[in-house]
Amino acid sequence: MTNPLLMNFLDGRLYKGALKNFCAPGLNCWSCPAAVMACPIGAMQAIGGSMNFSISFYAIGFVLLIGLLIGRAVCGYLCPFGLMQELIFKLPTPKFKLPRGAVRIKFFILLVFVLIMPATVTDFAGIGAPTFCEYICPVGTLEAGLPLIATRPEFRSVLGNLFALKMIVLSIVLIGCATVERFFCRVMCPLGAIYGLLNRISFYRLNVDKKKCVACGRCARACPMAIDPSACPNSIECVRCQKCSIECPSKALHF
Repeated sequence: MTNPLLMNFLDGRLYKGALKNFCAPGLNCWSCPAAVMACPIGAMQAIGGSMNFSISFYAIGFVLLIGLLIGRAVCGYLCPFGLMQELIFKLPTPKFKLPRGAVRIKFFILLVFVLIMPATVTDFAGIGAPTFCEYICPVGTLEAGLPLIATRPEFRSVLGNLFALKMIVLSIVLIGCATVERFFCRVMCPLGAIYGLLNRISFYRLNVDKKKCVACGRCARACPMAIDPSACPNSIECVRCQKCSIECPSKALHF
């Protein structure tokens, strides 16, 4: 739904119509040739980095509304890069577990690169850069940077150290996604961090019937986010994928 213009990949055209005024629910680059909507994280940075240092009430309000309704179900079902991660993880590579505490990195990225730096690190005109998009976001590099370079020769002549940095970040993320399930969601995604904070108060939530639970641990083993749903059903890491409820032998978990 958010990337229907697949033919634009052939010539690097970008859709710039009215729908670009609206945010997609998931992390999806504005400059992806197939995209018809904007990225909410990009919108927050664009407004926050303006000369007036304003707040994008629309982008924040949209994210809060979606988060209050369904929480991180966006990560499980509506984010294009979530799909890419699931496919990449199927590659026959060694699999690893994340170090404890690594999941907190995304909150640091949200605070520093999305909220603080666009409003404080400015150019001579007083305009801040969209620092997450510019220096980190692997989604933009994969969905927009590489397709545009492949189809637009004029862009190749201006490639420099920044693009090299973005390629290094993308390579690390792709290796991470191949070896750790949902690596980007768990470690780096600032949008997932916001939705995760709303998991505990969202309308769509996981409930545990303690009377039916037999503490078999099958739900925890099935969880792609490495949490124990029976102990913490509305963890900030839960993407509402329903694998735990499907695996539960006593039907103690339900959404």
